[in-house]
Amino acid sequence: MFGQPFFIPSALIALFSLPLIFGWIPRQSIYGVRTPKTLSSDEIWYPANRFAGVVLLVSSFIYLAAAWTIPNTTTVTNIGFALWLIHLGAFALPLIVSLLLIRSYVQTL
Repeated sequence: MFGQPFFIPSALIALFSLPLIFGWIPRQSIYGVRTPKTLSSDEIWYPANRFAGVVLLVSSFIYLAAAWTIPNTTTVTNIGFALWLIHLGAFALPLIVSLLLIRSYVQTL
């Protein structure tokens, strides 16, 4: 599983989402969901970042589950590229959906 193409980015996203979930990141302009709305108050900052952390963690786990179940063999070029595209989709699609969910959630706050 560690040799899967997007394992490291997915693991890093999962790791960086944990401080957001636990509310360990104070309001600032470097790390977290940074919009004018979230930076305006702690009452918006913490719920927005907690939601973002949970959604990104789920997104990472979706890819990690796919990486665990889908082999990554590069013995045959066409099959290797097709598997890489499957891994790309399993990594990128949940991440894009997560970002859209975060955006819509922040707008409702």
